[in-house]
Amino acid sequence: MLEVRGLCKHFGGIRAVDQCSFTVERGSITALIGPNGAGKTTAFNCISKTLRPTSGEVWLKGERIDAMRPHQVTRRGLSRTFQISRNLEDLTVLENLVVQSRVPNWRALFGPAIAPWEREKAMEILDFLNITRLAHEETRSLSYGQKKLMDFGALLMSDPEMILLDEPAGGVNPRLLEEIVDRIRALNARGLTVLIVEHNMDLVMRLSHKVVVMAHGQVIAEGTPEEVQADPLVLEAYLGGAQKEPAVQAVGAVVHG
Repeated sequence: MLEVRGLCKHFGGIRAVDQCSFTVERGSITALIGPNGAGKTTAFNCISKTLRPTSGEVWLKGERIDAMRPHQVTRRGLSRTFQISRNLEDLTVLENLVVQSRVPNWRALFGPAIAPWEREKAMEILDFLNITRLAHEETRSLSYGQKKLMDFGALLMSDPEMILLDEPAGGVNPRLLEEIVDRIRALNARGLTVLIVEHNMDLVMRLSHKVVVMAHGQVIAEGTPEEVQADPLVLEAYLGGAQKEPAVQAVGAVVHG
């Protein structure tokens, strides 16, 4: 589904992403992990074209997309969320979903603000996420976790074949996190391909089919969760030699499963 080849992103003399290469198989849940500053989110931004790569190639379904604009990438089936919710606070949850829907043609611009098919589709997504009750709430009144669910719903309005989730567990309470995990699994079971950047190692290890590990802007390991947990390069990247005990707690399952 996705192939990243020799991706680089430099900020002056800083190589945030340096010759990064990995693949995401169609229908899989793949996690991109690594210590703080490893380059994960920068790689995400380059893939989704929030940032322009310095060099390298990104291929989606056999088509090169790294020279495309963000809306062109979205039209080809790739959508993403962000670490911090990006929403229109003066609009309702329903309206925030509708503004993410595709415009079928220019004539639709002269139709009603919310077309009947858009409302129906948005309500179906809200029902799938178990937040139908929030449809007419202003976004400013939502909790942080509810905003994460709304962002999740908004990206589904574009009918993506692959979604990029940037730290979906960040700042979310455990109960709501389980709902998010359950919805990710349900979408994956329908054939949606998922790429996740996440620091919650327990979530990564129980949800992912494949794990890609970055450090210093480069991919240092990839494989199943079990393979990655046993990789000495991964342990070294997280443990850093001296501070072993705090690092073990931070990565959780990486060391002991």
